[in-house]
Amino acid sequence: QVQLVESGGGLVQPGGSLRLSCAASGSIFSISPMGWYRQAPGKERELVADINGNGRTKYGDPVKGRFTISRDNAKNTLYLQMNRLKPEDTAVYYCWYYYYQDYWGQGTQVTVSS
Repeated sequence: QVQLVESGGGLVQPGGSLRLSCAASGSIFSISPMGWYRQAPGKERELVADINGNGRTKYGDPVKGRFTISRDNAKNTLYLQMNRLKPEDTAVYYCWYYYYQDYWGQGTQVTVSS
């Protein structure tokens, strides 16, 4: 059984920064990919960033150059550093892990507003 618990969301002004964390427990393997997705009201869930077991990263076009994904395999924790936040980044952010199936966290709300 895999559990993913996100934290670090909140309200931030445009141009600000936030750091999301995802604490993973259960059958977690460093070779398995992890990532962040987000879903805004009325929109489909979209990839924010993911990282594979070799540390290779991939970013969605809207966040390239502003967000950085990283993982600490010793702590089974995934991070997302979000800089230069924009109102269009407002969404629920979900942690994702794959090991023979998709696993999702409960999500954390990020609101970018003045």
